[in-house]
Amino acid sequence: MGGAIMRDDRTIVIAGGGTAGWMAAAAFARFVTPGWRVALVESDAIGTVGVGEATIPQIRLFNRHLGLDEDQFLRETQGTIKLGIEFRDWTQPGHAYLHGFGDTGRPLGLLPFHHYWLRAQAEGWARDFGDYSLNSVAALKGRFARFEPQGPVPPMPYAFHFDAGLYAAFLRRFAEARGVVRYEGRIVSVERNAGGDIAALLLDGERRVAGDLFVDCTGFRALLIGETLGAGYEDWSRWLPCDRALAVASARTAPPIPYTRATARKAGWQWRIPLQHRTGNGYVYSSRHISDDEAAATLLDNLDGEALGDPRPLRFVAGKRQGFWRRNCVAVGLSSGFLEPLESTSIHLIQTAIARILAFLPAGNLSEADRAEYDRLTHLEYEYIRDFLVLHYHANGRVGEALWDDARASKPPPELARKLALWRSSARVSRRDEELFAEPGWTQVLIGQGVLPAASHPLADAVAPGDLKDFLDGVAQVAERVSAAMPAHADLLARVAASPPQERLTA
Repeated sequence: MGGAIMRDDRTIVIAGGGTAGWMAAAAFARFVTPGWRVALVESDAIGTVGVGEATIPQIRLFNRHLGLDEDQFLRETQGTIKLGIEFRDWTQPGHAYLHGFGDTGRPLGLLPFHHYWLRAQAEGWARDFGDYSLNSVAALKGRFARFEPQGPVPPMPYAFHFDAGLYAAFLRRFAEARGVVRYEGRIVSVERNAGGDIAALLLDGERRVAGDLFVDCTGFRALLIGETLGAGYEDWSRWLPCDRALAVASARTAPPIPYTRATARKAGWQWRIPLQHRTGNGYVYSSRHISDDEAAATLLDNLDGEALGDPRPLRFVAGKRQGFWRRNCVAVGLSSGFLEPLESTSIHLIQTAIARILAFLPAGNLSEADRAEYDRLTHLEYEYIRDFLVLHYHANGRVGEALWDDARASKPPPELARKLALWRSSARVSRRDEELFAEPGWTQVLIGQGVLPAASHPLADAVAPGDLKDFLDGVAQVAERVSAAMPAHADLLARVAASPPQERLTA
């Protein structure tokens, strides 16, 4: 995120706590010098969504930049390791594939690995695509180790599952130890100055919290960016049809597996997120295709262990704000938009918004050109992630179910249509700008959901059959051998839990 930013006697006010608010507060406390004051307003009476318990590997960069100890983080958040996401029943009942972090195979000559696999697949002797991914093989074995890659052994990127409420509390201690001031109370109104900027938040008890830059972490309500400053919302439900979710924790019945599971259901999909102390579960569904009661019954009937409460409902519209930085206010988290957690991008979008705010933090009033550039980058980020999520729906194979039939028949967004046309014609993966999901992610999901191209690159045919078999077998053998030598994921968690806790975070 870079070094400290010099400013003089100004205040950042964060409206709302939860994961978004306390991630922002912790980052500002770490990277903004004492010339900036940081305040956060939240009310204990207002609950948080708290469904974002699965992440992608970039969360490790956020924690590392803050200087957090990884084992302490795992202890205090009841966290587990995540090597990827398993998708069950998206093409047909009983079928599963794993979108593992990191590469599948390795390049040979001028071509990416998937061209050689496609040739072997066409010839009828390729193994499952996931057998060539170290992350996928280790995940399904329940194995994990931290190590430095060397020789033919590839990197093994990893992320975390954690209790979002415990993570927010962990970051609150971090932020308050570094000078962030928390105000408890409800925001009853927003005061604006003569020029239209936000001047202060007015709290119950006739309290006033003034500031120069306001960060809206008020969730779906979008109190500042939406209600006060009028930034509209772009509805993407024509591509992402689910509009409700139910979330419930269940008792842990087995050692936590090091991957998230997303299982397709009649009217949506169900997540399973293993933590140390419990399992997080939820059903993301379309209210046009199933009743709330039936959705709750489906969720509860498909838990591994006893439900630890009643399912908590969540209503949403997939989409994004038409603007993310208005006047002296910027939206972070659910106030900026919502993309269902199918690829665990919710917390990542918080993280990138915070990094972008730090990059654009103004010395004076933010110029219109800067606001426009901030918005442009954020719009692109949302759109590229949206397209990757839409791919899962559009490329489904669940015939005879209204939600899935409609999703398969619908016209995809233009950029996704362009990507699919290139892939189907020549196995080419095309990416633009700095979009989040790289070629390995696209190939795993496309192949996993049965979208195979008409042909691989002709250079793949230049490798002699025996040499090609040796190459593919060698890649698979490395993944098998390295993963088999790793300790069990549960052993790492036991070691972390047993290690002596560090002292509480101090300034």
